[in-house]
Order: sequence, then C-alpha cells, then structure tokens
Amino acid sequence: MIDRFQHGTPVQLWQALVHEAGERAGHPLDDTRESYLVFVLLRFQRDAQLLAHTHGVDWLDALELAGTARGDALRDVGDRCLLVAGLFPDVAERRRVNVGYYIDIGRAAYQGVADAGRRATATLYEQLAASYRELVHTLAAMRRLDAPMLLRKG
Repeated sequence: MIDRFQHGTPVQLWQALVHEAGERAGHPLDDTRESYLVFVLLRFQRDAQLLAHTHGVDWLDALELAGTARGDALRDVGDRCLLVAGLFPDVAERRRVNVGYYIDIGRAAYQGVADAGRRATATLYEQLAASYRELVHTLAAMRRLDAPMLLRKG
C-alpha cells in the first residue's frame, strides 16, 4: 500500500489516499465528494496559516459579505474547518473546544454557500453539508494510514 502513496502527481497521490481512507472508514465517497476532498487538500497543502485562523470569527465575517465574496469566504471557512476537524483534532483540544465545534461551523458555512449559490453550486454544497461528518471521518482515517510523506508540512 505504501508504494501507491509514493509515486505520481500530487492529484494522484491525494486521490489514492482519500480513496483508501474512505474504504477504511467504511464509507467510500462517491466521485463528486472524493474529487472535492482532493481539491481541498491540494488547495491547502501548503497553507502555513491554516491552523492560525479563528474559524468562528471567519464565519461571522463571511456572513457580512455579499455575492461572490460571501460564497468564496464561506467555502474557505467550510474547507478549513473540514481539514482541522479531520486532520488536526488536537487543535480543537488545545483551543478547549471539541471537534463538533468545527463540524458545526463548517456545515453551516457549506450550507450558506448552497443557499446563496446557483443551482449547480447549491446542489454540490448541500451534499457536502449533509455529509460533512462523513468527510471528517474520511480525513480522520487518512491520519491513520501509513503515508506520512503526504501529511507532513512542506
């Protein structure tokens, strides 16, 4: 298994890792959610500020925006909360909140994108909001896989 996680493009590596984690978590993701999760991992893989955000404040700030800026900001909050809840639950402990805090904010953010988006976007983000815990469980399963080269800071 480890060989599969050492060779290929970043997209191929993340996709193999997400797929394997979904299988191990007992709920493989459909292609849409798997692709979205890979997109999020690629987008934030080098974000040195990911864990520095105050997600509740970011969510409230996003709600003050309008139009595309609001949707983009809410998507970012949902994505960051997803990564923290799934990959870095120790951050929640250090901040004296539970992972459910990040799940609630992330789901609300995705639902906000769905509520404000066009039909195609709304459908995707409604699905992501509804399956947020499943996405978190998939990321948590990734932490347990033997693929440290993908989860290291770089």
